[in-house]
Amino acid sequence: MARLSGTARRLWPTLVLVAVLAAIAVDFWHRPQPIGIDFHTYLAAARVGLVQGWSHIYDQGLVAAQQIRLAPNQPAQPFLSPPPVAWAAAMLADLPFPGAYVTWAILTVCAFGASVAWSVSNGPPGRALGTVVVVGTVWVLQAAYLGQVVLLVAAALLVAWRLLREDHEVAAGLVLVLLVLKPNTAFLVPACLLASARLRAFMTWLLASAAVVALAVVTTGVPALVAYVGQLQHPPGGTNALTLEAALGLGWPVTLVLRLAIVGVVLGAAWWLRAVPGLVIVLGVIGSLLITPYIHLADLCLLAAAGWIAWRERARLSWRLLLAASWFVASPLVDISGLAPRQNRWPLLEIGWLVALLVAGWRAGRHRRRDTVNPGPPASLRIQNYPNRRA
Repeated sequence: MARLSGTARRLWPTLVLVAVLAAIAVDFWHRPQPIGIDFHTYLAAARVGLVQGWSHIYDQGLVAAQQIRLAPNQPAQPFLSPPPVAWAAAMLADLPFPGAYVTWAILTVCAFGASVAWSVSNGPPGRALGTVVVVGTVWVLQAAYLGQVVLLVAAALLVAWRLLREDHEVAAGLVLVLLVLKPNTAFLVPACLLASARLRAFMTWLLASAAVVALAVVTTGVPALVAYVGQLQHPPGGTNALTLEAALGLGWPVTLVLRLAIVGVVLGAAWWLRAVPGLVIVLGVIGSLLITPYIHLADLCLLAAAGWIAWRERARLSWRLLLAASWFVASPLVDISGLAPRQNRWPLLEIGWLVALLVAGWRAGRHRRRDTVNPGPPASLRIQNYPNRRA
């Protein structure tokens, strides 16, 4: 009996992992949208750029024609991504659509999974389990299924987190240039770095991003970029299903005030939490996802990255219970059961995370004021995870 129980103890992690992977596979292949539909658009724009010139990538007629050539059974949709997305897809433009999509999906998911594993220094079992849990959320599965570029943004956030922990601010700023691939999902992250006095990271990101923008202007041209901005004013249906308006049922004047308030409290909390770079990044992610007027379910894969960062940064039971509950709700097991929340409920989860971060920032500020009045050991001695970090 004792031998059986010992065998069971050794086998249960493997059984759990197999069950989770099976649920991920079932959930992945039972999604309602056509597979790879977003990458389909990226690849079509890339082919337009390579054949007709990059100044034509926002000519939606040409993009639609290329989409039909690539996959006649796929519906056409407008290309509304920044030029670097088309540049990235151009590397696979010579492949037929199925092969290009599979290659893209594998590369982006592997990049995200590798960033999860590399972001912490645990042993192989801990890294493997963390990677499976984070990659196995419905948000990441949706992004992989659609061929979404946002997975590279999520990977960049995780890599930048580790680099900031190790005081490699310039390298972190360079990595964060990948935010240009989908800026509406994480645009407050650089602002939070500035608010937390990470000046080298912010300036590196700013200068490198400016260079990318300049390259886009040269290759695409000002008229095409103006047309792109104009097309963003009339996005396709469904892009507001996860916004504050959809979640709270409020009109635009009220939500405008609410968005400005969220920006203010996020930047203020970033200052109070400046000693913990991971939570600064999480603040920027949550604030961006809450206030953006243009967002899809796949973009919430940034929540998976942010949750992993928060899990590692905050070891308190209250935090981990909140995060574990969030992961369970976003798990494929809940999704395939039909009990997953409606899309307009996800912003409520983001608001809950934001409140928890604001409480953490308030406590950090209170402790800092108390330490100023009654000096104790240096902050670097009290923060064990990152001894080289600035207080």
